[in-house]
Amino acid sequence: MKKQKPLTSLKTLFIGIAFSIGLQTAMAQNNAVKPEAIYGQGNQSFTLATGSPGELGLLQALGEAFDKKEGARLIWIKAGSGASLNLLKTAQVDMIMVHAPDAVNKAIADGWATNRTLIGSNEFYIVGPKNDPAQIKLASSGADAYSKIAKVKANFISRGDKSGTHVKEMDIWKKTGIAPEGSWYIVTNDFMTASLKKANAENAYFMTDSSTWVAEKDVAPNLQILYRGDKYLVNTYDALAAPAGTTNNRDIAVKFIQFVASDEGQSIIRNYGKSKYKEPLYNDAAYAKQYVH
Repeated sequence: MKKQKPLTSLKTLFIGIAFSIGLQTAMAQNNAVKPEAIYGQGNQSFTLATGSPGELGLLQALGEAFDKKEGARLIWIKAGSGASLNLLKTAQVDMIMVHAPDAVNKAIADGWATNRTLIGSNEFYIVGPKNDPAQIKLASSGADAYSKIAKVKANFISRGDKSGTHVKEMDIWKKTGIAPEGSWYIVTNDFMTASLKKANAENAYFMTDSSTWVAEKDVAPNLQILYRGDKYLVNTYDALAAPAGTTNNRDIAVKFIQFVASDEGQSIIRNYGKSKYKEPLYNDAAYAKQYVH
């Protein structure tokens, strides 16, 4: 008769598997919240997930000003709006800054996000090749521009990453009744600046936020703004915090949200970029309020 494997050996095996899975999960979570940068020198700290405001330096300006007042370091986790919302939902960050109004509404309703505060806005531009093969300069709306691009199958770049930009893009496609697919529809799964560079390389159309365009247009010398002005393309930003008691540094994050909404914080936002680019990269909350829906 074949000798049975001892029960203790099976237990050891199962414990080993469980430990391995737990270790892999912990490593994945640590990788998910790897800091992109830390702003400030204070003894306190808090984590904030966002995308473009960090890439373009606004977060650094706000974080360093806040540190001078409160002695708290801002730890930036680089993530698009979709990923940022998920990080907040799973209590991996103390707060987020996102441009995804519908998702924010649901987060508040579901109870895993609090302290919603409108902090500012920018807008989306549709940029593309200077010869404008789809003739979107003549478009009557963002959806009309997309329809024209799809009709001639001109190259189009999609971030494809469930970011606020990608969600807005898919909402516009939904308005057109078109499901984009084919070799002309190029998905990057990358952030805004990298996707803008890809659009330049592919001589493609791309929907970029105005802040990135002002700051980074030199990376896309083959492209120009071809469509803007649709109110639906205005991009409002909200700050959100984890519920009380959910994360260790949630309370200092709420103080940061209050600072961003204060006269000092709003002044930083409405003036950010003026000295370097001759125009601001963002509008303040007072301007953004008219576009809240």
